Amino acid sequence: MNKPLKDPFKENLDTLEEFADRISEVLHCPITIEDSNHRLLAYSTHDERTDQARIATIIGRRVPEKVINNLWKEGIIPTLLETDEPVRVPNINEIGLGDRIAISIWKNDEVLGFIWAVEIDKTLDQEELLLLKKAATALKNKLLQLQIRKYKREERSQEFFWKLLTGHMQSEEEISDTFHDAQITPPTSFSIAVFRFQEDITPEAERQISYMLKTMHRLKIILYTIDCNDLILLLSLDSIDNPMKEQHDFVDFFTATMKERFSIEQISTSFSSIYSSYDQIAKSYKEALNVLDIKRKFPDETAEIVGYQELGIYQFLDVLLEKRIHDGFENYSLNKLMEYDVRHNSNLVETLEVFLDSDNNINEAAKVLNVHMNTLSYRLKRIAEIGNINLKDPNQKMTLYLDIKLKKYQI
Repeated sequence: MNKPLKDPFKENLDTLEEFADRISEVLHCPITIEDSNHRLLAYSTHDERTDQARIATIIGRRVPEKVINNLWKEGIIPTLLETDEPVRVPNINEIGLGDRIAISIWKNDEVLGFIWAVEIDKTLDQEELLLLKKAATALKNKLLQLQIRKYKREERSQEFFWKLLTGHMQSEEEISDTFHDAQITPPTSFSIAVFRFQEDITPEAERQISYMLKTMHRLKIILYTIDCNDLILLLSLDSIDNPMKEQHDFVDFFTATMKERFSIEQISTSFSSIYSSYDQIAKSYKEALNVLDIKRKFPDETAEIVGYQELGIYQFLDVLLEKRIHDGFENYSLNKLMEYDVRHNSNLVETLEVFLDSDNNINEAAKVLNVHMNTLSYRLKRIAEIGNINLKDPNQKMTLYLDIKLKKYQI
């Protein structure tokens, strides 16, 4: 009869560093302990044998993004998120990852973190894999305490963020002091980004989002919060040479990866102008929401637009509409075309809008409308006659263009 395996981890070990060293002593291989977002919590210190991926993790205090991406593609991380058994990870030379064993640390149905054992000059046998499982069990309470403290910090940070977003905290000195108290380095240049999901964000989706945000190394996320189906981020743009491009790359990568890893699709995205004064955070948030509102009302025209600076004339529609309403102005030419469309079940207003959207290019407009160029030319002639419009006058065309958009904006 086999003798029960002694548990070498029952002894009280005060720190995670002591745990990492103890596991390394027992298994005779380098050990790293990470949280659920692949941030380094501890590593064994007495064994110099290692590989490039482990060195980069220790130096950066988190697993490099390229390593995480490869582990997702190879199915390693999805497996770790489904089982409490050790998972063998074969070497991936292109990212400097040697052979290793990984195991998840679970509390009920939630992963709290991971242990990684680098197999250098040896392969862990079945008995050592059982010892690794005992180590994961022993670490559970330590990581649970860390998680509780983390949640409390995040709750305080989210309350602070909402005060900034709603303009309830505007004093630069007070905001700077609160950043300092929260041990957050305030950005000198920032924007607000909003990701709007199709449905309210569930706790499971929130865990997936949190994981993504904490494993992406592209732009630094200072604060984030969730409002129903909106994910709201305060992004640091410090030391970024081309912030507009970097913001575009960030939102593209986030939406593509959420789709690829978690099958979450159709996320609308926006980001604000770039600011350096903290009392502009509420204004920045309104700009990001305004982009989403415009994209909802003008999906075709704004399909490629993400940033507030890219809106062009759409930035001013609310101001123009207010003036139109205040003045009681009605565009005579546009009204004549609308009345004609109603009476004859035609689409002259749509034709005019597409023509103007196409920068007066008859060939391009005909393609969009799916009509022959001669047909479009005839329609434009009728538009000019019915609306008493000079289609060679840029002032008339611009006014018509704006009033067509304002009609749609009111819907």
